[in-house]
Amino acid sequence: MKRTSRISATLRRVALCAVVVLAATSASVAAADEAAGPFGVTAVVGASPASARVGALFGADKAGNLSGNHFCTASVVHSPQRDLIVTAAHCLDGVGEATGLVFVPGYRDGQAPYGVWRLGKRYLPDGWAHGQSEDSDVAFAAVAQRDGKRVEDVTGSNRFAAGVATGATAVTVTGYPDSREVPVSCTNKPVPRSATQQRIDCPEFTGGTSGSPWVNGDHEVVGILGGHEQGGSTPDVSYSVVLGREAAELYKDATGD
Repeated sequence: MKRTSRISATLRRVALCAVVVLAATSASVAAADEAAGPFGVTAVVGASPASARVGALFGADKAGNLSGNHFCTASVVHSPQRDLIVTAAHCLDGVGEATGLVFVPGYRDGQAPYGVWRLGKRYLPDGWAHGQSEDSDVAFAAVAQRDGKRVEDVTGSNRFAAGVATGATAVTVTGYPDSREVPVSCTNKPVPRSATQQRIDCPEFTGGTSGSPWVNGDHEVVGILGGHEQGGSTPDVSYSVVLGREAAELYKDATGD
């Protein structure tokens, strides 16, 4: 499970005080039409237009004190309303119902360079809402306007793409481990775990990285860290639902198409 719990996050911050390991499981570089290499290496992400599309989730009661309080990852995906983020269903289901949630794109070292955005309506698939099926662990949320602007106009977005074959290209996974205050990323080729689940080998994707987008070289989100074992029980192997018909229908529901 890679959503942070408050108690476990505190313990891990004490125990995991070092850096993300640059574990070079492969030195291969992706082809030009795939995400950038090298493969299987996890490193801190620098601030860039691409990293601005990925952010951390917080309880709304932590909006004034962000440092150390993020619990999941989410990212901006294109929508007609330009207000949509995608994450794992287990990051949104029942979380923050009393206080609400906020999304902080490009979060870094306690700072919100692109602002703090309050989540509005949440969209969870039936398979999750009626049984928490691991094959339905993806969700969307609309984000309220801020200072008259929509989040996609500020950060840009990736496209949400259901129906892409697992491992068709390499993907880059970007997320916020609970032990760090900066995002990390890793590029590798996903492989099937089953007909409904895909996996990727990337080191040090610990609690807090649930909801991390898997983005291919065409700037398409083709996976969301979650699914089997709510993303994985070890830091070096992560999972995603295979984004198929249910995910496509959920996206249409969230966009009003």
